[in-house]
Amino acid sequence: MAFRTVPTTPIADQKTGTSGLRKKVTVFQQPHYLENWIQGLFNSLPQEQLHGCTLVIGGDGRFYNSVAIQKIICMAAANGVGKLLIGQNGLLSTPAVSAVIRETHSYGGIILTASHNPGGPNADFGIKFNVSNGGPAPESVTDRIYAATQALREYKIADLRPVELSAVGTTSPLPHFVVEVIDACEIYARLMERIFDFPAIRALFRRPSFRFLFDALSGVTGVYAKRIFVDILGAPAEALVNCTPLEDFGGHHPDPNLTYAKHLVDRMYAAQGHVPVLGAASDGDGDRNMILGDHFFVTPPDSVAVIAHYWRVIPYFAREGRIKGLARSMPTAGALDVVAQRMGVEFHETPTGWKFFGNLMDAGLLSICGEESFGTGSDHIREKDGIWAVLAWLSIIAHKSAALPLDKCATPADIMREHWTTYGRHIVMRHDYENVDSAAAAAMMQHLMTAAVGHSEADLKALAKDPTAQKCDSFTYTDPIDHSVSPNQGIRFYFSTGSRFVVRLSGTGSSGATIRLYFEAYDSSPAAPTADPKSSLAPIVAAALNATRIAHFTGRDGPTVVT
Repeated sequence: MAFRTVPTTPIADQKTGTSGLRKKVTVFQQPHYLENWIQGLFNSLPQEQLHGCTLVIGGDGRFYNSVAIQKIICMAAANGVGKLLIGQNGLLSTPAVSAVIRETHSYGGIILTASHNPGGPNADFGIKFNVSNGGPAPESVTDRIYAATQALREYKIADLRPVELSAVGTTSPLPHFVVEVIDACEIYARLMERIFDFPAIRALFRRPSFRFLFDALSGVTGVYAKRIFVDILGAPAEALVNCTPLEDFGGHHPDPNLTYAKHLVDRMYAAQGHVPVLGAASDGDGDRNMILGDHFFVTPPDSVAVIAHYWRVIPYFAREGRIKGLARSMPTAGALDVVAQRMGVEFHETPTGWKFFGNLMDAGLLSICGEESFGTGSDHIREKDGIWAVLAWLSIIAHKSAALPLDKCATPADIMREHWTTYGRHIVMRHDYENVDSAAAAAMMQHLMTAAVGHSEADLKALAKDPTAQKCDSFTYTDPIDHSVSPNQGIRFYFSTGSRFVVRLSGTGSSGATIRLYFEAYDSSPAAPTADPKSSLAPIVAAALNATRIAHFTGRDGPTVVT
């Protein structure tokens, strides 16, 4: 079998971030576009390590997934890769890719996903590389990938017949090149069974008072939900909705928040009928999660704080007898900070991006972490993990319900109100302005850097039109492990009341820019559990709109999504 060398030229817009390369499907379908990035990846890796190595490949099943995988197979063969482990039907959740890399000691993995972004012929596609620890490639690696794409003059590809991915098994399209189709769930499900007390969760599902609803939003997590929740743990099949992966996610936005997970929210806030005790959702590639109770929303900062508080009910942590450390991303509210302080556990505040958590985990400094963008996880892998978070909540509810009569069950609302009584309540809200003109978003951020960062209280009070405005800075992070410096990770605006808002540009979109505004207030009063978030945060929201001049710069009357 002869390998072909195809002439090509660099494509300028292939800058790779921590979340990989995300563009519209139509961009990836352009001649040489995907091939250039893959060849850039292969060229950027040490050739002595690439040759004969094992790579994991899988995706969330969105449109173009199967086409991309076949191209990658052909290019991997031509570039000397020894073996590919590919999820059955081309499917692997992002957490599962991390788990498979770590379990099989693979060199790395290629994940085909645009995460929580829409799918379909006119929607989004993405690709990213995870390194040998199972986590996203660090900036040093993504910089090399981009540099390699900009130096391309050709790419190598083999003319192979399409590899059948529907059945588990091994084929060898070429001598010294093996493609193994693996069960998409097996390694991940075994890992979850080692982490959690599955008998206790099975007992919870047998309680007549417990009802569960999981919405995969037509993403890849549906495959894992059926295997773990139904086949292994005994949940009824009707507890799962939208659990068949679809190329276009059913025409919906596969993002587990109060706006896009409407089916789940409607069920959990129904005026009549039996509302489930626990409702949960995950996103397109399975790394995000949302937790709901009966007419009750558990915010992501509260969720990770509660999981940390109840670490002893999770055998993975209990066996070690301690928590190594806790961490959250900078925009995430400080609920976890208070838990860490009370527990006397080391705490870290990082920029957004799981790679920062991964460094701490690899150094043995971190056990549980979370981001306000519905990402929660631990050091069992090096990605955030939606199913893991749901299993953690099932474990907590099982633990809290064990002493109750069978006709009663602990609820997320019960658990959260008890938590707020102990630790106080961090009241939060997030406004997303999606697909904003990139130049306008950059101009708004520059306005804040010029008019707010480092300015006096008097200047900030005038800018925000708020007498409690106190301080504004731009968050810079120095990694305690590799000592790399990450500047300008978001602008933080503080008030003398203890409240704050944060502004940052998100890098997870495929076009335009997404501006995120994060609002936070802390209430330790006895009335905190009944406080209304919108009323409590209204003064901060008003100050943020004044200070950012977001309506002026974007031309928007309001956010696209409110969480």
